[in-house]
Amino acid sequence: MIFTKMHGCGNDYVYVDCTETLIDRIEETARFVSDRHFGIGSDGLILIRDSKVADFMMDMYNADGSRGMMCGNGIRSVAKYVYDHKLTDKSVITIETLSGIKTLELTILDDKVESVKVDMGEPILVPEDIPVDPTVLGLEPHTKEPIIGHDFVVDGRNYPITCISMGNPHCVTFIEENVRDFDLETVGPKFENHPLFPERVNTEFINVIDESHLRMRVWERGSGETLACGTGTCASVMAAYLNGFTTNAVDVELMGGHLFIEYDKETNHIFMTGPATEVYTGEIKLPWE
Repeated sequence: MIFTKMHGCGNDYVYVDCTETLIDRIEETARFVSDRHFGIGSDGLILIRDSKVADFMMDMYNADGSRGMMCGNGIRSVAKYVYDHKLTDKSVITIETLSGIKTLELTILDDKVESVKVDMGEPILVPEDIPVDPTVLGLEPHTKEPIIGHDFVVDGRNYPITCISMGNPHCVTFIEENVRDFDLETVGPKFENHPLFPERVNTEFINVIDESHLRMRVWERGSGETLACGTGTCASVMAAYLNGFTTNAVDVELMGGHLFIEYDKETNHIFMTGPATEVYTGEIKLPWE
């Protein structure tokens, strides 16, 4: 299998051009290539496919083999791949995902994609659409009221949470201690697998530096801690804005770099701008081949 290793702010995936190639046993392939000791090493597998409704389709799988709906860092790398590898010469493209069609604007330097701005669409705040089970928080089962800054206790500690979907479920909590020192490996799985989240959840732990600057760590469902999460960054900025902590345009400092997120109040869309990097291309023999 020929592949390309790419990352966006350290959120790395193995990419395979499936516009002319078919892959069998996709879930097993995702688990194998993601293994950082016996495989290639990544946060998951992304297949680039043809689309009948957009320029391309992004088909993503997490490190545990589960299928993902959307990945903000991953989709920027898809854009870089299809342009740099001459699958398109367009500087504005559309990509089909399981959470809808996304429009991407490519910044080109020396005939290579340097950065990508993505229209990430509208944030989803209705609990059952995220999905979140509001009854776990003592709320009415079909409430339409957003969960913003709501008390949520894990291991005896209260974490005020804001729940948002960006095509995949996110739980954002703002903490006082430096997120760099936070015990994410212990707390993250307890959020991910809590009954509050029927389809598990991605959790962002945030420091508010000032009204235009956040610091973030993320625990992603199916992958564990990653160095960046594009949809999570968007959800975090939206949560910070809803809680009155920041303006609508924020620089987010991640473990793997920076993303700039802007919430357009008139359209109710969130825009993400950030880099995409190709690491190397190679060929690997899968164990069952």
